[in-house]
Order: sequence, then C-alpha cells, then structure tokens
Amino acid sequence: MTTVTTMCALRRGAWLGAGLLALGIGLSDGTMARSQHHQRPQAVEKAPPKQEAPDPIKGQQDRTPFTAAETATAKPEGLPGPLRFAGDDPAAYAKEIDAAKAARDPWLVISGGGENGAFAAGILSGWSQAGDRPTFGVISGVSTGALIAPFAFVGSRADGVLKQNYTEISAADVFEFGGTNAALTDTWPLKERIEKSVTPDLLKAIAAEHAKGRRLLVATTQVETERPVIWDMGEIASLATGPESKQYGEKALKLFREIVLASTAVPGVFPPVMIDAVTEGGKHIQEMHNDGGAMSPFYLAPAATLAGAPTGGGKLPASTVYLIMNNRLTPEFGLTPRTVLGVLGGTMSAAIKAQMQGALAITKGFAARTHLDLRVAEIDGRFDKVSPGPFDSRYMKALFEHGEALAKAGKAFPEAQIASPKGRSDNLKGAEALPLDDRTLAAR
Repeated sequence: MTTVTTMCALRRGAWLGAGLLALGIGLSDGTMARSQHHQRPQAVEKAPPKQEAPDPIKGQQDRTPFTAAETATAKPEGLPGPLRFAGDDPAAYAKEIDAAKAARDPWLVISGGGENGAFAAGILSGWSQAGDRPTFGVISGVSTGALIAPFAFVGSRADGVLKQNYTEISAADVFEFGGTNAALTDTWPLKERIEKSVTPDLLKAIAAEHAKGRRLLVATTQVETERPVIWDMGEIASLATGPESKQYGEKALKLFREIVLASTAVPGVFPPVMIDAVTEGGKHIQEMHNDGGAMSPFYLAPAATLAGAPTGGGKLPASTVYLIMNNRLTPEFGLTPRTVLGVLGGTMSAAIKAQMQGALAITKGFAARTHLDLRVAEIDGRFDKVSPGPFDSRYMKALFEHGEALAKAGKAFPEAQIASPKGRSDNLKGAEALPLDDRTLAAR
C-alpha cells in the first residue's frame, strides 16, 4: 500500500486510531480518548472491501508443540548462550547485574508510551546539550523505550537519530490498517524503519560499551509462559560484531531487530513476533513475543525485588536511577461516547494509568527502603498539547522540544526530597530530607 493510500485509510479509520491510541499506540495515556479538547467521530465512512493480507506469523497454526519446561531452557536458534533471563526471577536478575562492572553508575529506565517516546528523546537531546548527561551503567527499555534505549546506550552521538525518529514520522511510518489473524494492523513500515536504523555499525558501538561492563536490557512478554523476558542486547550485539561475527553476525543482527519490534507489539493491535529457538533436547520451536509493557510499563527489577519479598534480593548497586515516564499519570476528565470504542478506549486509558501509577508507587517504595535516589520525569501539566491523531508529527515535535527544553534547563526531573540513609530505619521515620537537583545527582 502506498503512503497516499495509507493516509486515506487513516482518515477513514479515525475511529480505529482512537482505539489504537487508547490501547497504547500513541497517546496511551488516553488523551485522545478522554480529552475535553477532542471528540471521537460518531460516524465514519465505510472502507471499501479489502482482500485479506497473508498472515505474517509464519507457521502460526502448525507450530511444533512445546512445554513450559522446554522453553525455560531454550536458546535463540543458531546462537550460543541464552542471551536472556526471566524478568521475574530475582536470582537470574542478580546474576546479570552482578556481572556488570559499571552497574554502580547511574541507571536509566525508559517506559513505554508510543508516540510519547518523543518526550524521552527530547530529554536525552537536551541533557547532552546541557553537558551533564551521565554515562549510564544500565539502560532498560520497554515498548517505545525499547526503540530509544539502543541509541541512548551509545550516547549523545545518536541524539540526531532519535530526533529524526520521533519528529519526522507519521502513522504511515509505523503501521497500516488492515490486519491479519494475529492483529488489527500490519507493522511492516515500523519493521522497515528498525532495519534501516538498527545497523551493524550501531551494534558495533553497543558491543563496545557492553565490553566496558555496561548493560542494555530490553523487555518483551513471552505469551506462552505469561512471563517477562529480559534480553541482554549488548551480548547479542557482541555476537553480531565480535570475533565470531562470521558465524553469528547475521542471526544476531536479525534477533536484535526482532526483539525491538516485539517489545513494541501491542497485543492484538500490532502482530506478535515469532522468535526461533532450540530446546535443550534439540527441538526447534517458535516462541511468541509481544509488548514488554504488557507485564510492566517499565523495567527496573523483578517485582519480588521491588516489593521487598524475602526471596527478592537486596538493593541495587547503583545509588541513582533516572526513570522517564513517557505518559501522563494524572486522570483527565472527558465525556466518553457510549460506543464500543468509546467505552473500550476510556476504560483502557484508566487501566493503563492505574498500571503506571501502581508500578511507580512500588518503585518509590523500593527506593525509600533501599535509600535509592530515584529521579522521575513525566509528562505533566507543563505540557498541554493534545495529539489530533496517532503519531501526529507536529504533536511529537512539540513534545520533543518540551523534553529538550526541560533537560537543558535542568528541570526534566523535578526536585525531590530524598531521604538520607544516616540513622534511619526502613520505615523512614525521622528521615532527614536532602533536596537534590539534576546536576547534583549527575556529579555523584
């Protein structure tokens, strides 16, 4: 389908765009679904009949059956090592972090949020211009955060790519309407963009940083197991570009791209990604992976660790974590149309915000217990623009510039009261408060 035809389909499918936004593609905070400034169309022109597209999920109905035990020990096909761990396993998580020599440096955690990823891209650009952007020991990304994290990992030299990716695209560069048995849309445009931007040169740069003891982590959800999977992207990049690249290069590059695409695959809206794997017994299987945000809007540590469970492990090696929430967290009033999409969109908007608020509350509790300086940037009342449609370039450019300006001024992460660990108990009674700003934390 040409770009012109795609844009016509977008206009005819404006109602579906609203549903996509509410489900996390674009304004997953529900701005379009529940804003006072936007009304969903009550009637739409019927699209002409369209021939059913071939299902991109190869072998969907003929997949080799496998068990939970088999997939637990499976490895990506044709590559050595597991290259991943279960995101809800504290022991596996601790093993990964303990092996990262730079894990004591500040961390960067980037949430999902669709087109609102322009906020994080802008913050990174402004941070570079301010001259106090840390070199992060660990960077994690979920959903749109997975698209940003690889470029954030290599530093300010990739700021221009992020700016282009989040200010010069439209919905036609991400998906087209007309789904398959697996999803409502087809994401071949996004897949092509990933293939063009995730290059061997990028992986070579990532591998070099990985060799310094830094870690790049991306989360997907394995649908069969209903568990989060955390991928060591630096290790995959090392296989793609290292001494054994002749043997593993093409497969490692392909897997890297598949993981990024899978992490953005909103269930039922974007098609899942099938990842080829081999079990310990030599059985070839296909695992279904989709949006990492289905399990959590961002990834810092296993839930048991954050919640303080006895088996959850202890504190992080880092003293400072920067968390970028590519969403609005506050409820917004709006009259919801009494239609299927209206009810679904409004309810999903509320559910997404509740999930993010809950995850943030648990993370703040963990930070308080372990004396972690947690710095949170979010899309708050300082930005009041509303997107007229999915992946609107003018909206994304404005949001990018907003994040960029905040970071340049040292205001992206509002001043917080961080409790001093001196003489305090885990319940924080009598804690001493220390106001910190961005530059103070960056210098730590």
